[in-house]
Amino acid sequence: MNNSATTTSRGIKLGGLLLALAAIGIVIVGITSRASNHDKLNAWTQQQAVATVSVSQPDHGAEAGSLNLPGRFEAYARAPIYARVSGYLKQWKVDIGGNVKSGQLLAEIETPDLDQELLQARADLASAQANVALAETTAKRWQEMLKTQSIARQEVDEKLGDYQSKQAIVKAAEANVNRLLALKSFANIMAPFDGSVTARNTDTGALINAGSSGSTALPLFEVSNTRKLRLYINVPQTYVSQIKPGGKASFTVPESPDAAFEATIQTTSGAINAASGTTLVQLLVDNASGRFLPGGFANVNLALNNAAGRLSIPASALIFDQNGLKVATVGSDHKVTLKTITIARDLGKTLEVQSGLTSNDQVIENPPDGLNAGDQVNIATTAGSAK
Repeated sequence: MNNSATTTSRGIKLGGLLLALAAIGIVIVGITSRASNHDKLNAWTQQQAVATVSVSQPDHGAEAGSLNLPGRFEAYARAPIYARVSGYLKQWKVDIGGNVKSGQLLAEIETPDLDQELLQARADLASAQANVALAETTAKRWQEMLKTQSIARQEVDEKLGDYQSKQAIVKAAEANVNRLLALKSFANIMAPFDGSVTARNTDTGALINAGSSGSTALPLFEVSNTRKLRLYINVPQTYVSQIKPGGKASFTVPESPDAAFEATIQTTSGAINAASGTTLVQLLVDNASGRFLPGGFANVNLALNNAAGRLSIPASALIFDQNGLKVATVGSDHKVTLKTITIARDLGKTLEVQSGLTSNDQVIENPPDGLNAGDQVNIATTAGSAK
C-alpha cells in the first residue's frame, strides 16, 4: 500500500511539473509573439510615414513632329499701277482675270493739258534755236571786225557771252521738251511683267489724277504674277530653330479639304514679332495651273526637325509654383529632386519637354501635395516589376 501511494504521489508531481512547463512555454510564446507584432507595427508605422510614389522614365518623342498653322496666299509679284499723267481714260484693253505679257498695253489716257504744254515747249525750243543761230552769226561777224581793229575787244566778248547764254537756253528748252515727252509716254499704261490683271478700278471717260498713290487712293490696275505664290505663316518662337530653308510642308485649302499639296520653305523674316511672339515664314507654292488664288486661306502642316530629341512625360507630373514649371524626380537614394523644365508642346495627356530632364531621370507621376526637395520617398512596385 505504501508503494502504491508513493507511485501515485510521484505521478501527481510529474503531471504538475509538465503542466508548469507547458504554462511557462505558453507564456514565452505569447511574449515573443507580442514583441514580434510590436516590431512589425513599428516598422509599418515608419514605412507609412514615408510617402510612396509611382515613377516613370521620360519617353523619347516621335522622330518627326508637325505643326498645324493657318496661312495666307499672296502673289509672287504684285504691282498696283497708278497714273503718272492727268487726263481722261480713253479706253482700257484688258479686264480683270485677263493674262498679260510684259509691256502689253492696258489702257490709254487722253492728256489735252499735257499736249498743250508740249506744243508750248516745242515752240519755246524753236524760238531758242532761232535766237542761238542769230547770236552765233553775230558773234562770228564781230570777231571778223575785231581783226580790223574797228571795234573794241569788250564788245566782242559781250557778243560771245550772249551766244553762249542762248546755247544754254536751247539746252534747257530741249530738256523741258524731253520731260514732257517722257510724261506723254505714260499716257499708255503698260503691264510691268507677265501675269494677270487682278483689279481694275477705272473705266472709259473717268477723270485721272496724276500721282494718286495715297493710302486711300485706288490703283487704276493691279497686275499679279500668280504662276507662283508666296504662302505666309506665323511660327511660334519655340519652333523657329527647327525651320530650315528648303524644307517641305504640306497644306490644304477649304475648297479641297481631302487633297494635300506641297510647299517649300523659302525664307524667314529673321525677327520675332514682340506682340505675337512669332516669326514670319515664307513658303513657295507652284501655281502654274492657277488652282490657288492670292489672298486665299490655307491650313499648313509644317514638318519639324526634332534632331535635338525631345522627351515626353505625363501631364500629371507637372508641378506649378511661383518659380515656374517643375517636375519631381527620385534619385538612387530615394530622395526627391525638383527640376525646372521648359515645355516645347502640350499634347494634352503628355507634354514634350524642351529642356531640364534626361532620359535616365525617374519622374514622379502624381506628386503628393507638400512634396519638397530632399524628402525621402518609397517607390511603388507594379505587378510586373514585382514578378
